[in-house]
Amino acid sequence: MRIPQDLVDELVDHARSEAPNECCGIVVVRDGAAESVHRARNIHASPLKFEIDHADQIRFYREFGDFTCIYHSHTRTEPFPSQTDINFARDWPGVEWLIVGLARDEPELRSFLIEDEAVREVPLEVE
Repeated sequence: MRIPQDLVDELVDHARSEAPNECCGIVVVRDGAAESVHRARNIHASPLKFEIDHADQIRFYREFGDFTCIYHSHTRTEPFPSQTDINFARDWPGVEWLIVGLARDEPELRSFLIEDEAVREVPLEVE
């Protein structure tokens, strides 16, 4: 996925504003390029897991159709899918998972496809 720097900044700002809890939302992607970021409420308000508020999910479906990229943050660990993330991804086939990592001095973004519990990192190109 190609993503403009201003959207990266928006994702990092959201992650920092929700810390120590994980943030979450969607990235609208068309033709391999991120177009917009949409924050959601993490119903767990937890540093260990996230789930997009159901009202937000319905609103996003109505406005954008099927999700192609869901994002969340890892505030204490590397931006790599946890087993909780992998289990959660079972219900979201074909979705790209963008994770904002805040464990280091500089934020780190990585993106993944998770299918049948197999994790595959996909290129993330900041423009």
